[in-house]
Amino acid sequence: MTTESLLDQDWYNGVVAKLGGNEALAESARQAKAFLRPRTITSAVDLLRIVLAYCLSHGGLRSTAAWASAVGLADLSNVALLQRLRRSADWLGVLVGQVLASHTPKLSQGRLIRIVDGTSVPKAGKTARQRSQLWRIHSAFDLPDERFGHFILTDQQEGEKLDFIPVIAGEIRLADRAYMQPDRIAAVLRQGGDVVVRSGWKSIVWREVGGEPFGLIEAFRKAAGRGPIDRAISVERKDGPPLVLRLIAVEKPPEAAEAARRQARRAAQREGYTLSKEALIAAGWVIIVTSLPADSWSTSAVLDLYRLRWRIELGFKRLKSLVGLNGPPGADARSAKAYLLAHLLIILLLEPVIDEFEDSPHWAD
Repeated sequence: MTTESLLDQDWYNGVVAKLGGNEALAESARQAKAFLRPRTITSAVDLLRIVLAYCLSHGGLRSTAAWASAVGLADLSNVALLQRLRRSADWLGVLVGQVLASHTPKLSQGRLIRIVDGTSVPKAGKTARQRSQLWRIHSAFDLPDERFGHFILTDQQEGEKLDFIPVIAGEIRLADRAYMQPDRIAAVLRQGGDVVVRSGWKSIVWREVGGEPFGLIEAFRKAAGRGPIDRAISVERKDGPPLVLRLIAVEKPPEAAEAARRQARRAAQREGYTLSKEALIAAGWVIIVTSLPADSWSTSAVLDLYRLRWRIELGFKRLKSLVGLNGPPGADARSAKAYLLAHLLIILLLEPVIDEFEDSPHWAD
């Protein structure tokens, strides 16, 4: 299914029917104050079609307004279209939430696997990315459904937080090292989830379960060439007692370890600091912390779980390449929000179709 088909012959089956039909769209638009009464645009369905046409094309407000007039949807100016777009942001957010809620996550061996990560696009302006002016999409990608299960849209002021996406009791939450946040890990555990999170070696205060200091680098030296480390560990928190977790560390293959050390040396040279011997040792290891118990989750099973984290990268690739998510064309925050939410809505509607193609033997030819 392409952007053009969503705006032409497959419009009803591809979008309207999946969002509940004409009456449901009219009611949700009315409640969100996006469409209160027929005027130049005669229905909520037509409004949605015009908004998506603008957001999914590269023609701008004037060409979208001209297209709407040419196909008989509405005769409106580009200024009027901008006002409609601004008022549609909350409605699009409601529709995104509606589609997410309709896909109840399936369980894998009794557990939902939820990968959390974020992606960003620059705000309008040539220097927006250099000045870190971004729109950030905080996301959860659910397995085995291979679906985005949650989105939260913020600007660059909102950082990455492990517990920002709501926790579903019983889930296993996977995340990279940016989410190694002991207090937020504790929050996920309190809500009934488990975690598998990659960690750096230096940013965490490591302790023995009894409270004594734990030398991670010394543990690496002793374990070199002898297999993985898998043991109980305690990490300090800012807002509570130390958190007892499970440390799993695996030595990288020689080629990967040397590549990681080269990268660390280049970073140190670029940023003007001296790389320590400890950092070079740590670069040769993958460090994972988890709350999963060792009696039911082996070392290899936990590592296999973490390797699933790359699936969210495929999800982001779909979002940016398939539906063309880029930075919003305008600087207005309300219209930018509508632009981004429209793309999130379309990827949610397209995911089942994508899966059908990817599962087809003809797709691999």
